[in-house]
Amino acid sequence: PLEMSAKKPVPFLRQVVPVRKKVQRDPRFDDLSGEYKPEIFMKTYSFLDSIKKQEKEMVQKQLKKCRNMEQKEKLQRLLNRMTQQEQAQKKQQKLRERELSLKRQQRELAKQGKKPFFLKKSEKRKLELAEKYAELKRSGKLESFLNKKRKRNAIKDKRHLPSQKNL
Repeated sequence: PLEMSAKKPVPFLRQVVPVRKKVQRDPRFDDLSGEYKPEIFMKTYSFLDSIKKQEKEMVQKQLKKCRNMEQKEKLQRLLNRMTQQEQAQKKQQKLRERELSLKRQQRELAKQGKKPFFLKKSEKRKLELAEKYAELKRSGKLESFLNKKRKRNAIKDKRHLPSQKNL
């Protein structure tokens, strides 16, 4: 080590051995991680679906065996959450497939020399609604769905009508 005189004041910024600072990177926003593509992600992590299915079956078995009401309630909430996540994933997958099919159609039209036509958000919503109705009709639940919708709309309309007290 270098000996220094005690009489001489120490400089404010003394040169010390430089330490390389670790650069922390968030893979979500880093270019080194590559671009996020949901199709590749789903293929890569498709093994998780089978694990989730096994876990769901295990929770169902535990729910049947369980006698404690608090534990049973907890398991029921967990099971509901698992099923909701599964449904949301299926819905997202359908939406992705629909968008991909629309893109394919646009590419084919572009190859034929036609101008590409992109659907508005409202038109996409209409197509989605039509698909939903077709699915309900196939499963035979269309009538009950429409009845519920009518009741909901009737309740909304009643709110806007003047009440008996005001007359």
